[in-house]
Amino acid sequence: MNRHQAREKAFQILFQLELNKQEIEEALKDITKEGASLQDPFLVKLAEGVTAQKEEIDTLISSHLENWSLDRVATAEKTILRIAAYEMTYMEDIPNNVSINEAVELANKYGDQKSGKFVNGVLSKF
Repeated sequence: MNRHQAREKAFQILFQLELNKQEIEEALKDITKEGASLQDPFLVKLAEGVTAQKEEIDTLISSHLENWSLDRVATAEKTILRIAAYEMTYMEDIPNNVSINEAVELANKYGDQKSGKFVNGVLSKF
């Protein structure tokens, strides 16, 4: 699994956690039933890292939102922002522009027409 695929699986896991309010371990098990491998350390690091640092990440994202509150942000965009913010804050080996580009791609795939621009606008302020 490459990093792009791992980010997409991490998005699916974290999105599921947000909607179903289940534990990370249960969500990771569910995604492995769909064929993803938990042997991918990047996937596990993203999913567990975002979950563990969620409050700090949400505070960071909130500080970069203009005329929005995090509660108003759609679940897909919020999840994508959390992944990118985690990478940009806690994973120094990934250039910020890579995290932003990957987040915009996910937003264009899973969000609406304006999601990519919104995600790019928020993350570019980091």
